[in-house]
Amino acid sequence: MPYQEPEPADLKKYIREVPDFPKEGILFYDISTLIRNPEAWQIATGRLARIVAKFNPDILAGIESRGFLTAAPLAMRLGCGFTMLRKPGKLPGKTVSLKYGLEYGHDELHIQEDAIKPGQRVVVLDDLLATGGTLGASVSLLRKVGAEVVGASVVIELAFLKGRSKIDVPVTSLINYEE
Repeated sequence: MPYQEPEPADLKKYIREVPDFPKEGILFYDISTLIRNPEAWQIATGRLARIVAKFNPDILAGIESRGFLTAAPLAMRLGCGFTMLRKPGKLPGKTVSLKYGLEYGHDELHIQEDAIKPGQRVVVLDDLLATGGTLGASVSLLRKVGAEVVGASVVIELAFLKGRSKIDVPVTSLINYEE
């Protein structure tokens, strides 16, 4: 019997807010409290699957590391492939990289050189959209290896940081924080 979503759930109540993490002044939105609750996690992945399926992806790309938590089960659920966007030194074989700036410094993402076939339709996933630096860099890296990036999806969006404005593909989010 296929899973039936119960009455609409407010997924925000499953997100733990951790003040001063990873450094003072930052309010961290922790999805571990969502994913450890089986009913809430089923609802969240079901909603994400319906959203992402509309993009008709060939492959889902998860951003290290919490993006793996959504992209891998969704890829299996939707019958498409999954690839990882990782920090330097984490992927075997030849990789393609992209360095990018963040509000607090610089970072770098890698993808295996042969992870995407040119023209494949890709949706990139992460747990959180804040200022848009990492998600924007992910879209650029995927294009660098020939992907047709058709969308992005996140569990949480901090809309007040306006990160969506830096992403040039449609972005969907399950949970929004406006302030």
